[in-house]
Amino acid sequence: MKIVIPGGSGQVGTVLARAFHRDGHDVVVLSRRPGVRPWRVVAWDGATLGSWQVEIDGCDAVINLTGRSVNCRYTAANRLEILQSRVLSTRVVGQAIARAARGPRVWLQASTATIYAHRYDSPNDEHSGILGGRESSAPDSWRFSIDVASAWERAFAEAITKGTRKIALRSAMTLSPDPGGVFDMLVGLARHGLGGSAGNGRQFVSWIHYEDFIAAVRWLIDRDDIEGAMNVASPNPLPNADFMRVLREASGASFGLPASKWMLEIGAVFMRTETELILKSRRVVPARLLELGFEFKYPDWRNAAGDLCHQWNVAHARAA
Repeated sequence: MKIVIPGGSGQVGTVLARAFHRDGHDVVVLSRRPGVRPWRVVAWDGATLGSWQVEIDGCDAVINLTGRSVNCRYTAANRLEILQSRVLSTRVVGQAIARAARGPRVWLQASTATIYAHRYDSPNDEHSGILGGRESSAPDSWRFSIDVASAWERAFAEAITKGTRKIALRSAMTLSPDPGGVFDMLVGLARHGLGGSAGNGRQFVSWIHYEDFIAAVRWLIDRDDIEGAMNVASPNPLPNADFMRVLREASGASFGLPASKWMLEIGAVFMRTETELILKSRRVVPARLLELGFEFKYPDWRNAAGDLCHQWNVAHARAA
């Protein structure tokens, strides 16, 4: 297949591009900062049509992952960039598909599990899950993320792409042992004694092992009968305190200093990030994937954490 990945220069895009390239597919990443990679990288600005759109014409699948990182302080400038990078790129990918002489069979569009409400009582699935933004238990500042996710999916829904299946990937955090990724940061904290619970530790963590993420994307491309919103997450989210305890055990850390909410607020200022990323309860489950027959290799965090720590250790030993 020919697979085009707009915004594929980040961690998740690199994970996908590497896997599809290894399988022998023609992989094209669209990037604002093109560089030399094992696959082709084509320049685009993520907002306007250009010469890059010839890559869309005749391709088999588009996987749009474009979006400025939310790991930052939510200043006015950053908020605008976070929103526009998602909405404008989604619109222009839709325009390129609509103009193609032969559009792709499927367009997989990144979304986020953050679109669901902050809750502890029940999991959010695609059928009965509660969309966030109105829950009284969440700070008003968290509504920005919901507004972005809603605008993102609205831009996707409004794109007219006759003959191209559309799937919104409401993904949880994808964990891989790659340097600079979320797991690399988490295991680093654990190994330095900082891998304790965050806040009250009750907030649910939704996650997915990168091998299951790759397998789910492959499966969704192959299944011609699936469209609409799909939760892409492990079927077993767990409270932050349990998540970090299992990670400490897998990484060989004997102790993890817990961080209270006020400690996190101070740390977030110095680290130029927001506490919502760790304090929001994301209890998301992949009902549709399970109902339609997808099988997870790592459905439970203990096995996933053990495998990821093993791969992380091997990678660091080779680099030493």
